[in-house]
Amino acid sequence: MQNSHHKLIKEHWSIVIIIVLVPLLLWAVIPILPTHDDWAGTTKPDFTPFFTKEHFFFYGYHWRPFDTWIGYIVGKNPQVLWPTFNHVLVVVGHLLCTLSIYQLLKVLNCTKTAKNIATLYFFITPAAMATVTAVDSQNQVYALTCGIISFLFYIKMKKGKYPIWISLVFLATLFKENGLMWAWICPILAYGYGFIDKQTLKKDLLIGLAIMVSYALAIVILPKDIIIHQDYVPDDFKVIKNIVKFLFTTFITIDYIYLLHQPSRQLAAAGISFLLAVPFIYYIFICNIKCFKNKKIICTFLCLLIAVAPHLGTVFSMMHTYAGLAILTVIIAYSISHIENIKPIIVAFVLWIVTAVVIDIHLIDSSIKSGIIGKEMAREAIRKTGMPVKSVYVIIIEDDYPKLSSFCVIPYEAFGWGLAAQYETNYQWPKIIEDTTLCRTENVKIEARKLGRKRLNSQHTDCVWIVDHQSINVIKK
Repeated sequence: MQNSHHKLIKEHWSIVIIIVLVPLLLWAVIPILPTHDDWAGTTKPDFTPFFTKEHFFFYGYHWRPFDTWIGYIVGKNPQVLWPTFNHVLVVVGHLLCTLSIYQLLKVLNCTKTAKNIATLYFFITPAAMATVTAVDSQNQVYALTCGIISFLFYIKMKKGKYPIWISLVFLATLFKENGLMWAWICPILAYGYGFIDKQTLKKDLLIGLAIMVSYALAIVILPKDIIIHQDYVPDDFKVIKNIVKFLFTTFITIDYIYLLHQPSRQLAAAGISFLLAVPFIYYIFICNIKCFKNKKIICTFLCLLIAVAPHLGTVFSMMHTYAGLAILTVIIAYSISHIENIKPIIVAFVLWIVTAVVIDIHLIDSSIKSGIIGKEMAREAIRKTGMPVKSVYVIIIEDDYPKLSSFCVIPYEAFGWGLAAQYETNYQWPKIIEDTTLCRTENVKIEARKLGRKRLNSQHTDCVWIVDHQSINVIKK
């Protein structure tokens, strides 16, 4: 019995490590509080009537009904469930996605060492941390999980695979729009690895196109209230900028907070984190580059581009790296499977693990601190207001404080433009929050107070909160 357990652990050592790490990861991310988009998304506590088109059909620029269900669940007891329930969903989803990837690498006939190293890479890579640490990113992890599972059914089933494949692709899409890309990823990846022939590829690409067209038609036909956000309008400069972000965050492991966030900048620490990761990157992508010149890897790289394509044309941040990480993991496993002398890659991977864990800890700690800033600002606003009010007008003085993804946010974003205060009162007050932003000038504080007084005199507002970096000034009637 002991020998069988030892053999099982030796065969699947990465899964054993990951299962041990899951409780630690959950314990680490639970203290992370909502910031920025978390206050505006549909996974925040929701108290509106359940069946509304704004929640279950295309609204704004999203169609994510599962997010809505989460919002209603956490709305039952916000102080207990939000964001704890969200974090649990994200971590569990990340685990399921990791296990799906392990199975994916198995069916692609990667070696035992390649499967284990690549799977552990996916689970702890800093490239995934912007997703794993975020409050509202369960849509990202479950969209990818459904996409991978759709591929496994696609290549394993001989009869009835198309209804299941199509259903899973639509399910992935209803979690998040980039799940639709698996309508093309599945046949292209299957063709690259010899599961289907060229004729089947052409047929299934047409089916994939039909899936995409059906989704587009559903958006046109179903009730909708589309809001075009400027950040989602593509242009040439934005696409180029997003491609650069994609290449760096996907392929280069480095502590980006120490590198890019000016208040936290420590170039020496960033350099050390990069140097520790370089050997692994070198062995995977440079030393073994000859094995990339074949149909398998060309199709895989094409799938990687398809996976992140929706974000490259609109918005690409560190969180959106997650969409392509499963395909990147396949590339890493394929490369390791073709390395004859495995000892150097194991040493390089151990060095990479050291830097990845240190970076992960830094990213989680920074996320916690950003959330605490918002909480402290909310409590300051409540304390200075002194008593419950129905309506608040929030005047934000534009802050030039630098930000980085969801780890280091601008204070007023952590404050949620005032929404963090609603959470602190368990959504008892204020019931109405309106906000405006003023450009920072020499006389902006005087201008803000004048605007606040004018708003109070109009009888539309009970109280005004002026947000200047992390401080809150309150004007009352």
